[in-house]
Amino acid sequence: MVRVPDHPRASLGYVFEHIIVAEELLGRYLVDGESVHHLNGVRDDNRPENLELWTRPQPSGIRVSDAVDWAREIYDRHVGPGAPPTMLTVSPEHPFVEVAGLEPAQTAPHLSWSEALHPR
Repeated sequence: MVRVPDHPRASLGYVFEHIIVAEELLGRYLVDGESVHHLNGVRDDNRPENLELWTRPQPSGIRVSDAVDWAREIYDRHVGPGAPPTMLTVSPEHPFVEVAGLEPAQTAPHLSWSEALHPR
């Protein structure tokens, strides 16, 4: 836990370190329904390359049109120019590279809606 008393997710002034690391990499706070998953299952391994952004799916029994709208919202949030990757990677310019001596991972190329729906 890291002391960040003014953080929106702070509990008694503290926030889990993996959340802080993910938010720093994303450049924003997590939104409702988002969580950070440890890929190797080790909950105190908060290296950026071990963290993955997850989102909670909509509940069952919703209208198809609502599900499509929700999927577009998630897609627009995480794909496209300026959107963060779901794999929390570090760019060469990010301060974590110097501080932690990390090797930045490659990020996946972003697809437009038409490219995603109609792959070549």
